[in-house]
Amino acid sequence: MPAEPAFTYTPEYIAHINKSLAKRSPQEILEWALITLPGLVQTTAFGLTGLAILDMISKIRASRNLDQHPVPLIFIDTLYHFPETLSLAKRASSHYSAPLQIYTPANFSTTAAFELHHGQELWKSDADVYDFLVKVEPGRRAALENHSQVTITGRRRSQGAARAAIPILEIDSSVSPPVLKLNVLAEWGYDEVWAYVKENNVPYNELHDRGYKSIGDWHSTAATAPGENERDGRWKGQEKTECGLHKDYFKMRSNFLAAKKRKVASKTSGDEIVLVDEVQPVASS
Repeated sequence: MPAEPAFTYTPEYIAHINKSLAKRSPQEILEWALITLPGLVQTTAFGLTGLAILDMISKIRASRNLDQHPVPLIFIDTLYHFPETLSLAKRASSHYSAPLQIYTPANFSTTAAFELHHGQELWKSDADVYDFLVKVEPGRRAALENHSQVTITGRRRSQGAARAAIPILEIDSSVSPPVLKLNVLAEWGYDEVWAYVKENNVPYNELHDRGYKSIGDWHSTAATAPGENERDGRWKGQEKTECGLHKDYFKMRSNFLAAKKRKVASKTSGDEIVLVDEVQPVASS
C-alpha cells in the first residue's frame, strides 16, 4: 500500500508546478522528478514515448554514475500483446539494464488459462470487465507493491481525445490516497518522439515499420493510414479511446463488481452458486 504523501498536492499547487515545468525540457523534468517526487515508477507498454523516456532516464543514470536504474520499470502483460511487444520488453530491459517487473491478470499467467476461466474474446462480450482484469487491477497491484505515489506515463496531447489537454503533472483522485501522474512528453508530437528514438538509437517495436503508430493488444490495434491520428488504429470503429489505465479507478472497479454479481446470479443452480470469477479486487485504500 502506498505511503501517505508527506505533502498535500492541491490543484493550485499542481498548477503552479506546471507553469514551471512548461519551461523545462523533458530531461529537466525527469531530473526534477527524480529529486522531488517520492515513489516514482514508470509504467509502459514500450510504445515510442515510453521508450524515449526510458532512454532519458538511462542517460540521467549514466550522468550521475548510479549503480542501478533509478525508476522501477513496470510492464502490464495483458496476455494479449503482440509477440513483437513481448520481445521488445525483454530487449529494452536488457539494453538499459533496467529490471523489468511484469504484472499479469491476477491468478493467470497464460492466455489459455485466462480464457478457460473467463471465456474467449472477453473484450467483445464485456469490454469494461476485460479492461479491469487485464489492465486496471494489475496496474493497481503494481502501484501498491511498489509503494508508488507518482507514475510516469507516455501520454501526449497530440494523441488527441481525452489526452488533448493533459498537463505535465496531474492529480489522479480516482484512487485513495490520490496519486500523481507525470506526463513527461505531454508537449511533444509524434514526429518529435520518433526523431528522438531514431537519433538516439532507441530500440523500438518493429511493428512501427509496418504502419502501426500506437500499439496495444493485438485484437484492438491496427495500422494507421496516412493522415490519421497516431491513435486512430486503436479500437478502430469504436468510440473507445482509452484502455482503462487512465480512467476512473473507482468507476472501473464498481463496474467490475456489478458484472461479477450478475455472473454469479446467472450461474446460480438451486441453492448452489457457481462462482465464475475468483479474482479479488484490489482495495482502494
